[in-house]
Amino acid sequence: MLESLSNSKVSPWLTPIAYFLFGGLVVPFYFKNIEIEGQDYLPQTGAVILAPTHRSRWDAILLAYSAGRWVTGRDLRYMVLLEQTQGFQGWFIQRLGGFPVNRDHPGTSSIRYSIELLKQEQILVLFPEGHIFLEGDIRPIQPGVARIALQTLSQKPDLDLKIVPISIRYDRPAPISKGSSVKIKIGEPIQVNNYTEQSPKLATKSLTSDLETSLKTLHT
Repeated sequence: MLESLSNSKVSPWLTPIAYFLFGGLVVPFYFKNIEIEGQDYLPQTGAVILAPTHRSRWDAILLAYSAGRWVTGRDLRYMVLLEQTQGFQGWFIQRLGGFPVNRDHPGTSSIRYSIELLKQEQILVLFPEGHIFLEGDIRPIQPGVARIALQTLSQKPDLDLKIVPISIRYDRPAPISKGSSVKIKIGEPIQVNNYTEQSPKLATKSLTSDLETSLKTLHT
């Protein structure tokens, strides 16, 4: 796992090519209509957690398309399942900002790595529902996003850390086929510093609840 984390980076030559191929060619060709709202909410600087819904493997690509370097001038870092970072596919994913987490046996290394990325004021993508849900309403939000955010601020209290809720809604359930439409709604950032006066347990609960409320509002 530690070796996989050390291999994760944003390649200065592969990333621009990937943005051109997927953002300029694949996404516009595959989707009939792409509607994006709320891009003005995306922070141009500072530490950011993007917290999107998760309905398809297209989600990561659409996040880069709607919130990545073409929009904010910043690259995204992704926590992805360990099996997705294996083999030839994994070689690409890790050089486009992905790093692994073992869902069955989660350790502390991925958490520590996430915190370090945020302390470096990068953009980190965490899917707060925890899994891909093929359709339906927002599922109960897991506390992992809030815990990572609050642990980051406990180590660097002066950090300006925001969580941006994002709804990705397709016009049909997965598997997403060519000619589908998608609506991406980016919500108002949640300022994590507003929760640090509470106890860690209460802060985690409050922040998780507010994130779930924001996502449900966006996803309607």
